[in-house]
Parts: sequence; structure tokens; C-alpha cells
Amino acid sequence: MADTAKPVRRVLGLSGGKDSAALAIYLKEQGRVPEMEYFFCDTGAELPEVYSFIDRLEDYLGKEVERLNSGQDFDHHLKRFGGYLPSSQQRWCTREMKIEPFERFIGKDEAISYIGIRADENREGYLSTKKNIKPAFPFIHDGIVRDDVFRILEESVGMPEYYRWRKRSGCYFCFFQQRQEWLGLRREHPHLFEAAKGYESEKDGYTWVRGLTLDELVARAERFDTKDFDKHAQNRTWQEILRQDCEDDDLEEQACLICSL
Repeated sequence: MADTAKPVRRVLGLSGGKDSAALAIYLKEQGRVPEMEYFFCDTGAELPEVYSFIDRLEDYLGKEVERLNSGQDFDHHLKRFGGYLPSSQQRWCTREMKIEPFERFIGKDEAISYIGIRADENREGYLSTKKNIKPAFPFIHDGIVRDDVFRILEESVGMPEYYRWRKRSGCYFCFFQQRQEWLGLRREHPHLFEAAKGYESEKDGYTWVRGLTLDELVARAERFDTKDFDKHAQNRTWQEILRQDCEDDDLEEQACLICSL
């Protein structure tokens, strides 16, 4: 009798960040996983540059990137959680809008999830609690480090444009943004900055920046330089500045990796 067992699925989640993109390109160019499935968990509130970069990646990879979502928008989930904004202590947005759609996408199938953590990093990323989903870390196995990631992208699709002013992909109102990044959002996408302000509640103390509303942040903006790239420019491109001057986040500042890797 013929074996009708379903083959193990090979999947790679694209967040819109540099590392997952570089991993997809790296594996494609090596031809190691021709049956790879690519997916992108879309909250409906990603940066415009993220959507553009996913489209660019899709063209380069020559294969459809499956767009996953929770079936409901952020406002629906926010109402479910009593208007309580997500935070580093309450990351319900990641669970509801990234992890659960991914696990539904896999279902009960046996799957290997390829994760773009590099050999020069000390972190695990999102590891599914589902026994049928196993992680794989090709960059760690092959000794791929940060400079290699930049090289891979520079030789293919380039860097995502949001890196000109922000260190991470993900939602435009991501609570992991630093103050300079919030001001960058105001400069680059003022309508999204205004939309983020609309979620804050001074009465309940729900703000994106701990102890500070976005209006208060803007009022203090003159106290610090909001164009870090400019002051270090010295006739370099923003890609060169990002590579040479801007380190990845410290462990305690790292966003959810399924969102930003």
C-alpha cells in the first residue's frame, strides 16, 4: 500500500525586517529548500514601507507570500481587552494577530519553521508550543552574522526604507519604538502619528510611551535630536550609517521577533 503521509511543510515567516528577508534570499539562492512556503502576518497596521518591502521580496523570490491575519482588525481586539493598549508586559497584539494566525495556517501539519536569528545573536525568537512545529536556524548553523545580512540584502532587494528613521518593522504604533522613532513617525507619516494618538487615553493612563502622551513627547522634542542619521551623515548613505553606527536593540529592548526579525 502506498504511503499517503503528508510531507513535512517548510515555512518561513517574513516580518518586513532585514533578517527574515535575508534568510529567505539566502536559502533561495542556495536552492536548499525549493518547497518553501513564505508567509506574512498582517495586522492591518503595518508601516507602509513594510507592505512595499514584502511586495518587493515576493517579486524577487518568485513565489507568493501568503498574507495571514486574525480575521479582525486591531480595534476589535483592543475592545476585547477593555481598551488596554498592548505593552511589553501585555503583548496581546503579538499573540492575537501574529502567533495565532500562524498556528492556524499550519494547523495539525508537521512543519519546520525557518527563523532568521543570526550566529552573532543570543536569543531564541518565537518558538511554537505546538509539537508539530519545529524550528530551524540556518544562519546560526552556517555562521551568518549581521554584516552578512547587510551584504545579502545589498546584493538583492536592498534595505527596507523605514530603516532611514526606525530600527524595527511591525505596526506603526509599536510600543517598542523609542522616542526618536515616534518623532520619526510624526515626520514621515503624520497621519499615522495622529492615528496613534487617537488610541491614547489620558483619563485611564493608557499611553504608548510610559508616563508620557505623544502630545507631551512632541512638546519636549526640542530637547533632543530627532534626526540621528543626519548628525552622523558625513557624506554617507543612510544604508551605510545604519550598518556602521546603529546597533541592534539590547535584549531588554527587543520587540517581539515574530513582528520584527
